[in-house]
Amino acid sequence: MAAALRLRAKGHEVTLVDRCKRLGGRAQVFERDGFRHDAGPTVLTAPFLFDELFELFGKKRSDYIEFRELDTWYRFHFHDGSHFDYGGGIEDTLEEIARLSPQDVDGYKKLLDHSRRIFDVGFTRLADQPFHSIGTLVAQVPNLVRLGCHRTVWQLVCRYLKDDRLRRAFSIQPLLVGGNPFETTCIYSLIHYLERKWSVHFAMGGTGALVDALERLMLESGIKIRTGVTVSSIRTSGRRATAVEFEDGGFIPADLIVSNTDPLHLYRDLIDRKVQSGFFQIKKRRMQQSMGLFVLFFGTARQYPDIAHHTIWLGERYRELIDEIFHGDKLPDDFSLYLHRPTATDPSFAPDGCDSFYVLAPVPNLKASIDWESEGPRLRDRIVAALGRTIMPDLGNQIRSDFFMTPVDFEKDYLSVDGSGFSVAPIFSQSAWFRFHNRSETLDNLYLVGAGSHPGAGVPGVLCSAKVVDRLTTNLL
Repeated sequence: MAAALRLRAKGHEVTLVDRCKRLGGRAQVFERDGFRHDAGPTVLTAPFLFDELFELFGKKRSDYIEFRELDTWYRFHFHDGSHFDYGGGIEDTLEEIARLSPQDVDGYKKLLDHSRRIFDVGFTRLADQPFHSIGTLVAQVPNLVRLGCHRTVWQLVCRYLKDDRLRRAFSIQPLLVGGNPFETTCIYSLIHYLERKWSVHFAMGGTGALVDALERLMLESGIKIRTGVTVSSIRTSGRRATAVEFEDGGFIPADLIVSNTDPLHLYRDLIDRKVQSGFFQIKKRRMQQSMGLFVLFFGTARQYPDIAHHTIWLGERYRELIDEIFHGDKLPDDFSLYLHRPTATDPSFAPDGCDSFYVLAPVPNLKASIDWESEGPRLRDRIVAALGRTIMPDLGNQIRSDFFMTPVDFEKDYLSVDGSGFSVAPIFSQSAWFRFHNRSETLDNLYLVGAGSHPGAGVPGVLCSAKVVDRLTTNLL
């Protein structure tokens, strides 16, 4: 959507095609018995990236959708019964750290400063820059060395913090974009400062309302929209794409194509391998997908006011669990969870006196040998029981209208290879120049945006990928 708007602002005639019946890709909306659930991204940071899209057409985002800043960004619940509220002003965070671990107050300040320095390079300078030349990467090597980016996120956090609970709380950021904190380069620690710089917001009405606002802007600006249409192939002639074909037999001729699908699906299923070089096919085969997601949606007959808008419920195991999620061949016996309770900020998501939730559990993707038809219901019951024993008393009796999605659904509904939750995993060897390029390596007029392209997953990342394409197409008209 961001790429469509940016290209339209340049004067291109634009048609946006979405496989889902409702616009938004993974940012779908589910409604059951008066309960509403956002299915896609729920954490909004860097709101200026949305403001820019409306400003392209001389309009204000606030006239279309309200962003509300959250007082508590995340509430962490640990297996020992303790909790940690993260968010608000810097003094609020320091007070919470002092309550849990006074020895870590100074360490947190140093961690935040290190995150700021990484942010100044990784986000401010590079997030919207093309990485098509290896020279662009080489030029940044001195900065990466100086910032210690050979370390993982976990190693960086452990350098500054001693308390194991705080180490866990401040190392989860890669999981929000599909990465393993013990393998992902600490470049991704910039997420911490990004949150501190612009805070964490919620779009009133939900992510679905944000999609509706963008759709309205697109229609007002003359963009054509087609939903419920699946692309079956991309026609090519030499090194150029010439048209997009659909499963129903239709097609659209095009001078320029922007793909937001999983790049592995794009190059494996939509483009003839004959136009792909041998080197590129090797690169494609080496790419690793992110972990999968199990997402449980439900309402409750009562409210749970102690559950923050964004809640992280951490089990007893951390490193071992994450290793099994990313490298195991079966479903782990335990889990850690992210809970989204939008009714904490917007009561319209549920009937009066009720709450709306979704609970996300990172799980292995479809490369693991998991029978989700049988394991899905069992995992649902285990999650409900665990939450009922800890932070949501009597949940088993209060739960209403529940349903869930597994990696099988991600593969079926979103054509996500291996049912991954975030496309290509954000390890160093799959970042920047090593990631799928924003201008296709195989077709000169094919461009890539979204989680699998540079700079990566997460709302700021995918919005910045559209800015990269904006730069790359500056002189095409």
